Amino acid sequence: MTGLRERKKQATREALMTAALRLALERGLEHVRVEDIAAEAGVSPRTFNNYFSSKYEALAARHTDRVRATVAVLRARPPAEPFWEALTEAMVRPWEAHASDAGAAPPPELLAGIRMLAREPALRAEALQAAFAVDGELAAAVGERTGTDPTHDLYPSLVAAAATSVVQAAVGHWLRADPPVPLGPLLRDALRALAAGLPAPSE
Repeated sequence: MTGLRERKKQATREALMTAALRLALERGLEHVRVEDIAAEAGVSPRTFNNYFSSKYEALAARHTDRVRATVAVLRARPPAEPFWEALTEAMVRPWEAHASDAGAAPPPELLAGIRMLAREPALRAEALQAAFAVDGELAAAVGERTGTDPTHDLYPSLVAAAATSVVQAAVGHWLRADPPVPLGPLLRDALRALAAGLPAPSE
């Protein structure tokens, strides 16, 4: 069970990430300072620096959290559940947890803001660094689930990399879709296609 101190730290971290995203969507990333994020979250800039080294890290940290949440969900899925069903739920749940309604199409203004952030080179670089930092954790969880060893077997790392790439591709499609489409069903469809071996679309 998580202690009160750890819960408070996690709540502060979450508040800073949420504030960074909200301000970036409202003002544009170049117009957001660390001081603005700290004030929005109700903490000091020094407290911000205890959690993140930059506004880019605060925004990219959501990816790290999603992967770690995926790992936790995968480890908690029923042992008898088929592997790809368990992995699909584990990959989708963290996205659904941070969406107001993952089963509905997003409002156009939200999509426009996220598209703008996705084009920021510094943020893309930070997100890539965050992805590298947690790739091994997902591979380890896949190994536990499948009885394979990431140190000696290719399968866990292959699955982790493929599933992560499929989710990124689905999110990219979600950002480009016109008219907008719901994210949750799109992620599930993409992961089911991967589980099926990505067969060619039928006529």
